[in-house]
Amino acid sequence: MSVEEFLEDARAEIDRVTPEQADELRREGGLIVDIRPHHNRLAEGEIEGSVIVERIVLEWRLDPTGNWRLPGFTADTPVVVVCNEGYSSSLAARDLKRIGLKQATDLIGGFRAWRAAGLPIREGGSQAVT
Repeated sequence: MSVEEFLEDARAEIDRVTPEQADELRREGGLIVDIRPHHNRLAEGEIEGSVIVERIVLEWRLDPTGNWRLPGFTADTPVVVVCNEGYSSSLAARDLKRIGLKQATDLIGGFRAWRAAGLPIREGGSQAVT
């Protein structure tokens, strides 16, 4: 299987959202999870109100029944995963859906599409949840 087919299979399992849809989910209490590396966040900023979780610990921090999960969300909370351009976030969202986050998805076009849409960002790069 090629990486393109792998990505296509992952995206078949999630309902991806546009920047505007992600912003609406955020305003309604959904969780925006930024998995981009620190250097990208420093250079480009972050989505206002997003939670920073490095990809390496993502499933542990977002397992809705796990001992190491972040507080403040349930298996029913909409979760939008964000990367730079919307590729690795598709794979991550698929994995989150498989561990029990029923409404896990990703942002079409990633952070760069969010920024291009003129939606709220904060400058700089905060530390990730470890």
